[in-house]
Amino acid sequence: MKAIVNIRLKEGVLDPQGKAVHHALKALGFKDVNDVRIGKRIVLDLNEDDQNAAHEEVRKMCEELLANTVIEDYTIEILS
Repeated sequence: MKAIVNIRLKEGVLDPQGKAVHHALKALGFKDVNDVRIGKRIVLDLNEDDQNAAHEEVRKMCEELLANTVIEDYTIEILS
C-alpha cells in the first residue's frame, strides 16, 4: 500500500522560495501567474493492508516528523 503526503505552508506564512519562483516566472514572461507556493510531496510504501490503520500511522508520522504543524498543513492519500 502506498501513502502520499502533500505538505504546504499554512495560509499567512511567508514563502520566500515561492516568491523567488514567482518573480523568476514573471521575468521569463509568464505574466498570468498570480502567486506561487512551494510544498513537499512524500510517497511512502507501507506494509499495511488496512487503509484506516495506514492512514492513522501516516498521520502520526506527519505529526511527529514529516510536517512542522506549527507552520505547515498536510493531506494524506492512501492508495491500495
